[in-house]
Amino acid sequence: MKTKKRLYVGLLLGSFLLGLVLIAIIWLLFTKRTMLSQVLVQVILACLAISILVLGAGILAIIMMIVRSKSTPSLDNISKRVNEMLFPLTIVIGRFFGIEQEKVQRSYIEVNNNLVKSKKLVLPGDQIMILLPHCLQDADCPHKITVDINNCKQCGKCCIGDLINLSRKYNAVIKVATGGTLARKFIEDHHPAGIIAIACERDLSLGILETASLPVYGVLNCRPNGPCYNTSVDMSKVEMALQAICKEAN
Repeated sequence: MKTKKRLYVGLLLGSFLLGLVLIAIIWLLFTKRTMLSQVLVQVILACLAISILVLGAGILAIIMMIVRSKSTPSLDNISKRVNEMLFPLTIVIGRFFGIEQEKVQRSYIEVNNNLVKSKKLVLPGDQIMILLPHCLQDADCPHKITVDINNCKQCGKCCIGDLINLSRKYNAVIKVATGGTLARKFIEDHHPAGIIAIACERDLSLGILETASLPVYGVLNCRPNGPCYNTSVDMSKVEMALQAICKEAN
């Protein structure tokens, strides 16, 4: 199910309004205190106000880049910081309004992908890493592909063979990670300029936040057998992600 970008953007705006309400409450509670406490409160309010203004600018930058489908390099850092700071709060606010956590995460991933596409990246294939979760491999397969994905015999029982062929088509690096630690090691070893990550909502959203310095395009896996077991992925979506950032696609 496709989740709208406006859900996450709306929750970001809700976080911003919550900050404004917090400032107003502090002001009302402490305006009639002693001179010393008033000075202290004013300092706290000034710091909060500056933080809220910066967050507001970051949210506005995100909205502008989505609407214009064009990145603004000078605003990239502030938009990343806003996502890092407010993403956990959007989950809390969403839960308060009865919105499922996975739905908020899907919306965040959709927003992130739009921001990546707005950069109009044209990366050589060998500078792109496709990161796969090991659960895409057939659970009964005896071949270990986390060490070397070329151990895959491409028997057709899972989508790993198709993903290998797709990576070769675009000359991209492809790796299978058993978790975040191994994924980070692959990134440190290969220093990719861009990443296409396939995973569930939780792992994707956390991975995107952890690698904010790199453009990460997220593709959600399909889980017909439940989480982390014989999952699959829509190949057309993976290729669409490659076409969005890969030089070989242009």
